[in-house]
Order: sequence, then C-alpha cells, then structure tokens
Amino acid sequence: MWDSIPERWDHALSRRQTLNYCATQAPQERLSEPVLDKWTDARLGWGQVPVDCLESTLEKSLQAKFPSDLKVSILLDFTRGSRGRKNSRTMLLPLLQRFPEQVRVSLFHTPNLRGLLRLLIPERFNETIGLQHMKVYLFDNNVILSGANLSDSYFTNRQDRYVFLQDCAEIADFFTELVDAVGDVSLQLQGDDTVRAVEGMVHPYKGDRAAYCRAANKRVMDVINSARARQQVLHAQTFHGDSLLTQEDAAAAGDRRPAPDTWIYPLIQMKPFEIQIDEIVTETLLTEAERGAKVYLTTGYFNLTQAYMDLVLGTRAEYQILLASPEVNGFFGAKGVAGAIPAAYVHIERQFYRAVCSLGQQERVRLQEYWRRGWTFHAKGLWLYLAGSSLPCLTLIGSPNFGYRSVHRDLEAQIAIVTESRALQQQLHQGRSKRSPERRSWGLRGSLTHSGWLSPLGCTGRRAQVAGPGPTCSPWKTQEQERLYLRSGAVSSATFEQPSRQVKLWVKLVTPLIKNFF
Repeated sequence: MWDSIPERWDHALSRRQTLNYCATQAPQERLSEPVLDKWTDARLGWGQVPVDCLESTLEKSLQAKFPSDLKVSILLDFTRGSRGRKNSRTMLLPLLQRFPEQVRVSLFHTPNLRGLLRLLIPERFNETIGLQHMKVYLFDNNVILSGANLSDSYFTNRQDRYVFLQDCAEIADFFTELVDAVGDVSLQLQGDDTVRAVEGMVHPYKGDRAAYCRAANKRVMDVINSARARQQVLHAQTFHGDSLLTQEDAAAAGDRRPAPDTWIYPLIQMKPFEIQIDEIVTETLLTEAERGAKVYLTTGYFNLTQAYMDLVLGTRAEYQILLASPEVNGFFGAKGVAGAIPAAYVHIERQFYRAVCSLGQQERVRLQEYWRRGWTFHAKGLWLYLAGSSLPCLTLIGSPNFGYRSVHRDLEAQIAIVTESRALQQQLHQGRSKRSPERRSWGLRGSLTHSGWLSPLGCTGRRAQVAGPGPTCSPWKTQEQERLYLRSGAVSSATFEQPSRQVKLWVKLVTPLIKNFF
C-alpha cells in the first residue's frame, strides 16, 4: 500500500500553483464570517442553524444589487431541525416566504423512522434512528467542511475542527451536487410550514422503504459516478493525450505545469442507501498502516464500531486516541436519561482500555481525555504519520465520529487530504501538534488502491499556502495542539477510580443495548 500513488488515483480535476487551505479548531476564528459577505451561490448542509447571524447575512445578500443571481440551498435534518416550537425550520420560514424563488430548504427524513416507531418515539430521541449529519458550507467556489453545526455553542465554547478550501471549483461543484442530490430525496419546506416530497420522488417514511432507498442510492451515486468520470477524462487528457506536449517541450515553451502534490478525496457514508465509501477507506487506512506508522484519532463520542475496534487492536501501527472526558461531553449535566450518556461513554472507554491492557498493547494504543473548564468537546478526525516521519501525509476531516451511528445510521461526509507538500504537512502536523517538525524531506508513499471507490478532486498544486482571516491561521502561530492534545491527560487504570468515572449498574446493563443509537 505504501509505495506510490497509482495512476488511477492521479487524475485530480484541477492543477494549480497553490492549494489555498486553512484549518482551525477555534470557534473565535470563525472562518465563515469573511466568506458570508461574498455569496453569489450557497449550498449548506448542517444539523442546526444559528438564530441571528445566518438570517441577517442571507437577507442582506439576497437584497444586494443583483439579488436574482443568488441561489441559496439549505439542507437540514427533519427531526433535529423541527425540534421544539422555535427551531431551524421556523427561523428560516420568513426567508423562504420572502424569497421563494431563490431559497430552497430541504429536510432530510431517514427512511428508518416510520410507522408506529415514528409515532411513539419522542422528539430528540427520534434523532437516534438516523440523521442528516453532514456539515458542508459552500459559497461560490469556497468550501468549509467541519464536524460543527452552526448553533451558538460552536462559536463560543465547543471545540471542533474546520477546514476552509478556498477557490476550489471542483470540490465546490462536487459538494454542491451532493447537497442538491440529498435535497432532492428530502422533504421540501413550504411557505406555510408544511413539507412535501419532490414530485415523482418516493416519500421517505410514507412510501415503500426499499423503493425510496433505491431511488436515493441512484440519485447520490449519479453524483459520485459523474465526478469520477469527469476526473478520469481529465486524467486521460492530461497524462495520456497524444496531442499534449511533453513536460520538456512544455517547459521550453514556458508553459510547464507543476506536478500535483496534494489530492483531496471526498468520503461519503450513507449506509441506509448502501453507500459506504468512508467506511471502506477508514478500514483500509486502519488495516494497512504499517509498523512504525502513527495514527492520531480523535472523537467527541468514543463508541468505535466493532470492526474499527478490532483493527486498532489487531494491527501494527501506533495509535493515540483523543476522546472527551465526561465533563466536556455534550450531554454532561443533561436532564433525564440523557444525563447518563457521559457515563455510558465512560463504560465503553473502560471496556476498550481493558481490552488494550489484556493484549499488552498499552504502549502501542494510548488513550487521552480532553478537558477544558466551561467547554464541550466535539472534534473528530484522523492524522496519519508514515513510519520514520515526523510529519503527517494524510488527514481526515468532516462529520463522522467513527461510531456505529456514523457508519450505519446517519448521512456523513468528510474529505481525506493526502499531501506531499511540506508546507501543508506542517500545517496538518500543527493541527495536531504545536511542536516544530523536523525539517527533512520525504515523499508521500501512500495509496488506497483497493478501495475502488475514490478519485481525488481538485485543488492540487506544488505549494500549499494558508488562506483565511489573517494571522490566526498561520501555521507557525496556531494554537490548535494546545486546544486538543495539550489540553488532555493520559488515561490509565487510575483514571477509572476517580469519582467522576464511577458508572451506575443500570447504565452498565443498558449500554450494550443502546450503544448502537449514540
């Protein structure tokens, strides 16, 4: 696996001199603010939306000099977006009523919540059956991918990760088409606060489930296959076209394009529709990471699937897993049954730690808990360091939590950024570590050839540079490591002796029955 990037993976849609990239974990950096003022087209997908900022910004943009040029497509989850009297759905109604030709609000409803189950499960708990969980923010040719919603806490005291890809038309086109595709198989919000399915589309919970899932699979796979076909054509024209100049001839003519050094792979997971690209790639990474490689994995909700758990315990790479301490779990202090969820995660964590110890793997697989007073922890992702390297060659960033729901129930999207660019590797490294990397060269040797699903999208180039709101995104000024691994403590047997780690018997008994729902 770790020898070279094969030709079949080397057909990125665009080649450019630089990759405009910015990654941040701080809510205060607010990557969206400088972008929101420049909309001419927007495609958004999230779980919740803020009360004031988005509405005022959209309204301002729609009332601009050429309002007819602006199209806004918003994709929400039906259950989460409809929870309570005041919610994302009611907040967006005035905008939809004022600009019905320019604003589209789609509400994805999982096909698994239907019939008697739908009638009996109350609000909030019905979200456990399945969600639209993708967090994609698109503005013209700019893309923000994240694990964060747009609710208030993510802008104040909730730790997460964001990546801003600036001027990446191919990435923007792909996710625009993806959001539109999921929107087409979702319910459409009307001006009177009712919803209806797109004409000709099977209803997600009133219609036949199998027919709906087949239609949704076709609609989404059409987007994926279309993007893959475009890349294959471009790859053939770029590398195999008879009419193209050789690199030497092109260089002599002053028109040599630099070879790509960064590849971006979209990873989509929609198991209800039998689309499992992200699962295949993640398992491939965990399976084939070589001895001496290091994998840094973080999740706010540590509930790995059994397959992922077996791979971590049974493979050769070193793992450092960052998870939330009970006090920074988003459910800490919640009322009712939800208040026991942090204890359930502690129980899962303890079982995993015992498995590590029973195999004598404590030095190879290490756990760390994030803690920060007054904050909650929602960051998720993965960094891969090849054997002998002090810099990462790959990162995963997006919405999946690596748990059962992410794999089997929800709609998820993230990207894999694979790079040989030293500058970008340093940024990725400092997204995980504040330490200055060793300055020595090495080339990317990774590929994921047998996954069979992926093709890299655009934003490739010979150099990487930071884009974003000023010096807060500078790779040498970032404090991301301090906010993540340096705000954590190592997990040991003594960790579970602390009073806050004591789990009640009923939680231990119930956790195996409900762990597939959170």
